Amino acid sequence: MPAAVKTTVTELPESRVRVEAEVAPTEVKRSLERAARNLGRDLKMPGFRKGKVPPPVVIQRVGREAVLDEAVRTALGRWYMDAVDDAGIHPVGDPDVDLGDLPREGQPLTFSFEIGVRPTAELGQYKGVEAGRRDPSADEEAVDAEIETLRERMARVETVEEPAGDGHFVVMDYRGTVDGEPFAGGENRDQMIELGSGRLVPGFEDQLRGATAGEERAVTISFPGDYGAEDLAGKTAEFAVTINEVKRKELPALDDEFASDAAGFDTLAELREDVAAKLREADESRAEAEYREAVLDAVVAGATVTIPEALVAARAHELWDRMLHSLSHQGISKDTYLQISGKSEDEIIAEARPDAEQALRREAVIAAVVEAEGIEPSDGDVLDALQPSAARESTTPENLFKRLEKAGRLDELRDDLVQRQAIDFLVEHAKPIPIEQAQAREKLWTPEKDEAAGGEQAAGKLWTPGS
Repeated sequence: MPAAVKTTVTELPESRVRVEAEVAPTEVKRSLERAARNLGRDLKMPGFRKGKVPPPVVIQRVGREAVLDEAVRTALGRWYMDAVDDAGIHPVGDPDVDLGDLPREGQPLTFSFEIGVRPTAELGQYKGVEAGRRDPSADEEAVDAEIETLRERMARVETVEEPAGDGHFVVMDYRGTVDGEPFAGGENRDQMIELGSGRLVPGFEDQLRGATAGEERAVTISFPGDYGAEDLAGKTAEFAVTINEVKRKELPALDDEFASDAAGFDTLAELREDVAAKLREADESRAEAEYREAVLDAVVAGATVTIPEALVAARAHELWDRMLHSLSHQGISKDTYLQISGKSEDEIIAEARPDAEQALRREAVIAAVVEAEGIEPSDGDVLDALQPSAARESTTPENLFKRLEKAGRLDELRDDLVQRQAIDFLVEHAKPIPIEQAQAREKLWTPEKDEAAGGEQAAGKLWTPGS
């Protein structure tokens, strides 16, 4: 089946390209008819049931140009992605799109766009680089912290006959008013809070210290000016509070019985040994990830990659957009995040520039290694990579492979896999050195660093040949 979109690529300065794209007449016709069907769902015409007006009738009634305009606006994003795939480019940032005139019947649609692309790298040494690798560990403090978390999970909250203080739990009824009038959310019964937790409006918990069960207290607080409920922001409220109970968290004793109840071990020593083993296993994964990154960065440091400022700025904006997308899934808006961070959008994007530049350098180097070593994952490699996902979805890797291929997502998976295999290759040929030695080398002066700093040798720095 011929491609729906064909492209011609022209390289431009500053890691940019111009792509001339042509959408096949058959694809234009399909999109036109699809748009006509969508418009026909809401079109009322004599002799046709609602939603059943045929596309040719819709086109005749609405006008071909209007329907085609709707079709192009709907499909242009998909055609752009098809053009990127056909051109074989790796875009960075947003494209500048120039759409040609709407085509006559039987003619292709043309559009062009300019966009930044992944820079190219000239590799230096990439086999046998040295990188710091630390030994995984599980120190006593980490084990203690994990054991303490287990104790917290198994803690009991017991009623006590003593005044409330930090760490106590207070069960209370309260009713709040502003200027003598109750307000929404200002009343509750049997509300339990931990004193010192800081969960309530500042000043509320302070006025409950020393309270005992059965006591009634009047609490006066001022809502902050930036309080979430605008009708309460900056206002003073009075609460009538009744203390129903004072409770205290009772942690289990650190003994063999706790080890048995918490995880089924005979002794506390066995529990600590198991916790330490799991912490070491988790740290092994972190240490391996850190080493892989260090190897890649060592290869990047020896490569020559020219990255225009505009490309760095575009990638920094992409990183910010990805963060916003991730935050939105957590229910956090951009304005909320900016308020929490105390920074402006421009400041956050500016701070992302070093990470953006390094990410581009890494991508360029990985692509160069892939080309130099002819790395290309086989179908067997792809099936192996799909094994965990297939198991989670209770299907076979082969079925998942076909599903992804049908959805047009197989190339994306292959791209991820080829990058992983390139880093695997670099790590396989790298030489691990103690992390302390690697950190010491970072502090050493070399002629290359001196040149990068403008030729002024830093006093007191040591240069060792071959380091």
